[in-house]
Amino acid sequence: MVRSSPWLMRALRAARDLGLPQWCIGAGALRNRVWDHLHGHAEPSCLADVDLVYFDSEEPPGLEARHQAALARACPDLPWELTNQAHVHLWFESCFGHAVAPLRSLQDAVASWPEFATAVAVRLETDDTLTVIAPYGLDDLFAMRIRRNPARVSVGTFRQRVAQKQYAQRWPRVQIEDAE
Repeated sequence: MVRSSPWLMRALRAARDLGLPQWCIGAGALRNRVWDHLHGHAEPSCLADVDLVYFDSEEPPGLEARHQAALARACPDLPWELTNQAHVHLWFESCFGHAVAPLRSLQDAVASWPEFATAVAVRLETDDTLTVIAPYGLDDLFAMRIRRNPARVSVGTFRQRVAQKQYAQRWPRVQIEDAE
């Protein structure tokens, strides 16, 4: 599914060309691609953003904008959102209302994403092989099941996301398990 998506392969090549350490594209961009395919959608769903994340604890905060500008030049039609996951703990509380501990790795970051179905990412290696990062496996993604990942998301935030994302309207076969 990844290789048959021209926009996603172009995005992965652009991301790889940045030379960032421990990087991947995932979350909604990958979920949308899989669910569009499973629903037989010929046209890709509209993307709010293409999440490119990386982990570089040696990089000073604030350099993400430079990388994002390079991506915008390479693929100006894609709505990039680039984040150094090593710095998330520095700004998370001001955006989401509660502090989080520093992440230890890219895998640790992906494991903290809001739903198990979106806690999946992919990287295009230098030899053009694909590496999948799926700390909870791929079952929820391919079963089109939305469940809250309690690692970082509250029940209230999960419910807001479900309402905002309109999963069932976009992909009618999606199953949403309410958080408790």
